[in-house]
Amino acid sequence: MAIRKTSIKPSPFPEPKPPGLTVLILAAGVGKRMHSRASKLVHNLAGKPMVRYVVDAALAVGAQRVLVVVGSESEEVRQAVGTKDPKVSFCIQEQPLGTGHAVLSAEKTLKGVEDTLLILNGDLPSLRVETLHALLEFHRLHSVPLTLLTAVLEDPAAYGRIIRNYNSDVARIVEASDATPEEKQIQEINAGIYCVEMKHLFKNLLQASANNAQGEVYLTDLVEILKRNHQKVAAYRHPDSEEVMGVNNRRELARAGKRLYLRKARELMDSGVTLLDPECTYVEANVRVGRDTVLCPMTFLVGDTVLGESCWVGPGTRISNSVVGAESEILDHCVITQARLGKGVKVGPFAHLRPDTELAEGVRIGNFVEIKKTAIGRGSKANHLTYLGDSEIGEGVNIGAGTITCNYDGEKKHKTVVEDGVFVGSDSQLVAPVKVRKGSYVGAGSTITKEVPPYSLAIARGRQVVVKGWARKHRKKQH
Repeated sequence: MAIRKTSIKPSPFPEPKPPGLTVLILAAGVGKRMHSRASKLVHNLAGKPMVRYVVDAALAVGAQRVLVVVGSESEEVRQAVGTKDPKVSFCIQEQPLGTGHAVLSAEKTLKGVEDTLLILNGDLPSLRVETLHALLEFHRLHSVPLTLLTAVLEDPAAYGRIIRNYNSDVARIVEASDATPEEKQIQEINAGIYCVEMKHLFKNLLQASANNAQGEVYLTDLVEILKRNHQKVAAYRHPDSEEVMGVNNRRELARAGKRLYLRKARELMDSGVTLLDPECTYVEANVRVGRDTVLCPMTFLVGDTVLGESCWVGPGTRISNSVVGAESEILDHCVITQARLGKGVKVGPFAHLRPDTELAEGVRIGNFVEIKKTAIGRGSKANHLTYLGDSEIGEGVNIGAGTITCNYDGEKKHKTVVEDGVFVGSDSQLVAPVKVRKGSYVGAGSTITKEVPPYSLAIARGRQVVVKGWARKHRKKQH
């Protein structure tokens, strides 16, 4: 008997798509407790301005649009946001009249948008994308107009307290400045992170008043307004209170920075990098490090630095916006800035590589050597007390101790060229513009002002004069 096939007709009523996601970042505050000339949101933490961490988290969580609310003097915050992503835009809060007023400042910009709105404070640099995903999932699961993120603190200090009713539902949020002594004992706090459906936002928030100790419109009043209108409010209690704490002063800035550095340290160790003391190793957010590389304590890796595999970086070293090839060794207390190092390079201790330094494979740069705007060829070495600036050094070159390229004439910089296989004796000066051709020798103590032909010996120093017996007579005169 043949089995009759049946087809299931698609429903004429397709399942509704979940609403899109817009993120609103409140970044208009000044942060008076930082005692800074600049907005607290532009202060740098582990390689990025504080507000940029929040913007990046908003983009990573899948927002179709990120709107940053800034103050009337907002240029420094705009620059700190810095992204050219077309999803990111700005609106202005003309006067600092509270968080509710900041959200209302975006009403005109968000007119007609029916998304879920994720509202974040701009001072949450430790906020993880995973936490935002969890909050959004919780919000959609509970199908409520508003979900807020809470945490429990031993010392809630200036944070708004979560007031719950007899059913343990959120009844309202009271700001610390308006709280009674009994309410100040509550340890569950509002973290300033909200999910709200747009259709419930502005019409309700417009009912909020500024009848409080600060004379401001609080976004937190939205909870009480929704409850008064018989709407439910959900609260997602996050277990890691440190992650969702804002930065309000210098102590909190340092604490947040330490957390970010340790987060990066764990990420590196999980990828196969050895950190001898993660508590005292400072690697910024954008840095990439290859496996089997070892980082000693008090290492600073800054900006867009890239380290290859199996490198070793000694203590007290700072590498900024540079590329270091695999199997390279950077000894103690070196400073490397905007440089490119090939495979198997050895640098230091106490070396300074300035911008536009390029070291080819196997180059050796020793103690108290400074290099600037110079390319050094494969296998060459400058091991002691040397300055090379505006130079082109070939392969297999030996630069003796105390050698200087005199590249500046008081008005302009000039170039020195040292070709392959040259040997430069100790305490020599190469006065640019000058060329030392292939295979030549420069005698120790020479001042070279003219081109040295290939495979030549150049000596440019005063002739030694010896007066026999002079010292014996000189000592007799002294006595």
